[in-house]
Amino acid sequence: MEYRKNIPTEAPRLINRLRLKHWALLAALAETHTLHEAAQRISVTQPSATKMLADIELAFQFALFDRHSRGLRPTPLGREVVAYARQSQASLGRFIEGLEVKRRGGHGQLVIGAIMGAAPDLVARAVAQIKLERPLLNIRIVGETSDHISTALEHHEIELAVGRFVSLLQHNLFDFTPLSNEVMQMVARRGHTLVRSRKKLRLADLMDWPWVLQPVTSPARELLEDEFARAQLSTPANVVECASVFATLQLLQTSDAVAVLPESVVRDHIKAGLLRVLPVPIGKDLKGFGVLTRKGEGLSEVASLFVGLLHHYAEGAGGLVLRQAPGLGDVGQVVAGAFGVRLAAGDQHTAIEHAAVGADHGRAGRVRITV
Repeated sequence: MEYRKNIPTEAPRLINRLRLKHWALLAALAETHTLHEAAQRISVTQPSATKMLADIELAFQFALFDRHSRGLRPTPLGREVVAYARQSQASLGRFIEGLEVKRRGGHGQLVIGAIMGAAPDLVARAVAQIKLERPLLNIRIVGETSDHISTALEHHEIELAVGRFVSLLQHNLFDFTPLSNEVMQMVARRGHTLVRSRKKLRLADLMDWPWVLQPVTSPARELLEDEFARAQLSTPANVVECASVFATLQLLQTSDAVAVLPESVVRDHIKAGLLRVLPVPIGKDLKGFGVLTRKGEGLSEVASLFVGLLHHYAEGAGGLVLRQAPGLGDVGQVVAGAFGVRLAAGDQHTAIEHAAVGADHGRAGRVRITV
């Protein structure tokens, strides 16, 4: 009888030779593309980083990067390795952060992404409810456009996203379960000349005014560009591109700019008389948004609970009794009923940190929303 000798795989050798610092270097090189900057990121000297990269490529037995005058570019196989390095670093970061929360007496963490149209309604309600049930849960919400949060989801920087597909092939990366549609409205500040106009407004009447637009890669911008094309109009010349909903709302209130935003985002500002809806029809609504998760990966128990709450509120089953927090909009209205609120402004983002103190606990869980 002939016996076949088992051929050892490369996995044990790689696991034994590669350390966490090696993976950190690869993740840093994915963002910086130079050994000098990557070495600074992981706090080693450039000669050390050069030797580490040589050791990594020796372990894999193939080149991970092509060397160019302007830096390093991953080879086709190198892109696979770098993608895993970024994924492992993001997962490790979430694990360490969650472990630290538990060490301080907390109960885990949840990191999600949410588009601005979903945040004021479904996401805020689900956050408020899960914080009532688990006051010590640490939640971080990254509020960006769909293209930004889908990238974060692909890089394992968040566990799930509330958004929509932004390319035809993303269904190969993510699973999608629908939640709701977004109704878009044209808005401007109260007292705007267009608000006082008595004539029937057309899209062409707004072309000479300043506009606040989302980035060109966002679905909302694509919809608006389609509207311009259907009306045989060019993109307005006077434009500010802005992915932040809070910055957009401030720009609208302090200038003569106009913008197209989801109804859920501007609802409270319109009720408060800060903004007005311009009677300019938008031909169609944005395609529905929903829950995006990485294909083939299960969710944590707390993430599954959160997704269940999202669907619960999307279906209109039940509702949270909340008190109004003046001037904070829907997010403030939802969260202020359960949490104390602290606002802090950064250079590039506005961070809203809600410290929730459980009635039966002596410690506070934290919700951080970055938009």
